[in-house]
Amino acid sequence: MEIIKKILRVIVRTAIYIYCKIVYRMKVLGKENIPKEGPVIYCGNHRSYLDPPLIVITAGRHVRFMAKEELAQNKFLKFLGYVFNAIYVKRDNKDIGALKTTLKALNNKESVAMFPEGTRNGLKKGEGVKDGVAFFALTTGAKVQPVGIVGGEKPFKKVYVNYGKPLDFSDRITKKPSKEELDKVSKEIMDDIIMLTNIKQ
Repeated sequence: MEIIKKILRVIVRTAIYIYCKIVYRMKVLGKENIPKEGPVIYCGNHRSYLDPPLIVITAGRHVRFMAKEELAQNKFLKFLGYVFNAIYVKRDNKDIGALKTTLKALNNKESVAMFPEGTRNGLKKGEGVKDGVAFFALTTGAKVQPVGIVGGEKPFKKVYVNYGKPLDFSDRITKKPSKEELDKVSKEIMDDIIMLTNIKQ
């Protein structure tokens, strides 16, 4: 079954890549910064439904996405979730199952992607940065790969996917990070992402 998934991932990635190249004239920057091995948390700004696929097709390795469970109600998105082994999260409460799955994936040196804003345009809506990324980085030692996504608001407007230098918090690793430390690391990560969105279009 896993072999079938791998084949489907190649097909789907290729199709989405071609689509984004033609329709959004996608340009990828800083791809050489992405760690080639070890656990990685991909972290980007979240503007639209286009953002997760953009990371999937440019990440350079298999990435599992954390996604709200409501997305599985859509048949196409459910199919993508199946192919890319999405980790579904119940957003309104502490989802222990998703927490354990993500920790296990990172401890197995896999890659996971999530958006610190928690929802599309979270910062513009006045919502605070979520501390999930900081928690996983501080408890597993996984590197955080910041991604700034700019443009592509409509078809045929170029979209940029800008990968920065990975952030390493392994020197601060702890089983129980304090709220103060989580907030501090979350701000560092989000500041880096925002800096990566400053691209001249």
